Amino acid sequence: MASHQQNEHQAHSHGSMKSYILGFILSIVLTIIPLVAVLNDMFNKTTTIVIVLVTAVLQLLVQLLFFMHIREEDGPRYNLISLVFAVVILLTIVIGSIWIMTYNAVAV
Repeated sequence: MASHQQNEHQAHSHGSMKSYILGFILSIVLTIIPLVAVLNDMFNKTTTIVIVLVTAVLQLLVQLLFFMHIREEDGPRYNLISLVFAVVILLTIVIGSIWIMTYNAVAV
């Protein structure tokens, strides 16, 4: 029974030290890039917003791939399906809020 549990544990590896270090370094770099762009006024407002949004999406992907191990699932992808559903809800709320704030005739 102990060997069965050991084999099962080895089959569900949680990543190597190398992948954690790489993910950590990428996270630090993706945090520093928008920080430097905003604090030093290096770009115009639109470019700065694009840089912040792109690095935020990349940061999300780094977190999912290196720390939450989304790509390493063996069985049904319940976590991935839940994540996609959460993103759909989030986008609905954000886009709906922007739409309401933009086209609200009472606020004008």
